[in-house]
Amino acid sequence: MRGRLIYLMGPSGSGKDSLIDAARDSLLGLDCVVVRRVITRSAESVGEDAMGVTTEQFAQMRREGDFALCWRANGLDYGIPAEIDRWLSDGRHVLINGSRGHLSEAMTRFPTLLPILLTVKTDALRKRLERRGRESAEEIEARLERNALFSTDAAREDSEGIFQLDNSGELSTAVDSLLALLTREGISANADRI
Repeated sequence: MRGRLIYLMGPSGSGKDSLIDAARDSLLGLDCVVVRRVITRSAESVGEDAMGVTTEQFAQMRREGDFALCWRANGLDYGIPAEIDRWLSDGRHVLINGSRGHLSEAMTRFPTLLPILLTVKTDALRKRLERRGRESAEEIEARLERNALFSTDAAREDSEGIFQLDNSGELSTAVDSLLALLTREGISANADRI
């Protein structure tokens, strides 16, 4: 039995990292590995728990086939370690923090991929961004504009098989919704591995 790739997407500030962290123990109970991305940014950068590498290191890793998936966005390179291929073939499920712009390529590589778009209402996003205090007023407005584009695209994507998950309210509600969606889609621990 092969595992399934769970491809979580969403605009910056939608709470992907918070959702993943809050659901981590429950995901392990479903035999689901949460992948740590490789990103070309300083390890001291604020944000997700990613492996920070230089642009040169990333290019070398790419040449050496260290990535199952990789893409460039917002001036940074992102890589998903090739180790996921082994996990999936062993029957484990794998959750990655993916990119909407790279989804079609990921679906080609992993045809049974489960695409999930994390959405957040504009008012909730504004409060989160203001509360964390990392962005200027102009940067917050730019993120809100990108979120509005995501929302517009999301309405169209309902018919394209992309599951939407609202993260505008309590984080525990989003975790419950994520776990319910995964269960409905057949994500569960492989009995042979327990």
